Amino acid sequence: MNPRILLIDDEPEFAATLAERLEIRGFQTATAQSGDEGLARIETETFHLVVLDLLMPGMNGLETLKQIRQTSPELPVILLTGHGSTREGMEGMKLGAMDYLMKPLAIEDLLEKIAGIHP
Repeated sequence: MNPRILLIDDEPEFAATLAERLEIRGFQTATAQSGDEGLARIETETFHLVVLDLLMPGMNGLETLKQIRQTSPELPVILLTGHGSTREGMEGMKLGAMDYLMKPLAIEDLLEKIAGIHP
């Protein structure tokens, strides 16, 4: 069974497109447009993986990751970072993220990361 994936990203078009591309490949997805919304969904629904954007208004990705680690320490998180910055991605790894990817995102790269977490 493919994992159920939560996509947390403040860009609704990006999240919807990514969700659609994953669903075509047999994954179940849900989206949240903020860290707070994502955390609320994690509390009430079952997910096997979170794909989390780092640069969001309000609660950013690193703060959201810290909260996920407190409430769901075993839930794997893959971070998305843009603007050519790897510093935040590396910081996220120190905070417990499984991996990070750069935006713009190649779906094949994400699928490879997912396969490494959920073979």
